[in-house]
Amino acid sequence: MDISQITDDLFIGTQPQADDYARLHGMGITLVINMRGEHRPPEHAQSQIESLWLKTYDTPFTPIPLEKLAEGARAATAAIERGGKVFAHCAGGRHRSAAMVAAILIAQEHTAEAAMDMVAARHAKADPRLWYVRRQIRRFEQFWRDGRVPPFDPFRIRSLIFGRQS
Repeated sequence: MDISQITDDLFIGTQPQADDYARLHGMGITLVINMRGEHRPPEHAQSQIESLWLKTYDTPFTPIPLEKLAEGARAATAAIERGGKVFAHCAGGRHRSAAMVAAILIAQEHTAEAAMDMVAARHAKADPRLWYVRRQIRRFEQFWRDGRVPPFDPFRIRSLIFGRQS
């Protein structure tokens, strides 16, 4: 697992293996956001660390839904407000996780440009400026700032965190 620290309480990286969850727990990670469409979080990890699985795919033909970025940003900001730390990952830590971390930073009042700069500067593998990733990050910023985010539903977030996504 390759992991980089973006802020004191926000991390980005590659797909963790089952034995990496002990390391994440030791780092104080309380929420893992899995942006992979094809890999369910390990069941045993859910007892130590909350896991939010937001099924997404890395292709310009299927952009990351803004609603999923909003769900992740809300769950992450709630975890951080409770004193936790958040780790977002995809397969290679380049696109989907970069978009999610940028969305979390936007939810914390950073601009899209500042968020992309932070991610790119602190995680060498990340490419948040790839055209279709950058486009969704900028769209998310407008979506978030305009208040078009669906109403917060803590029960939906709880069901997603425990892996019962519909």
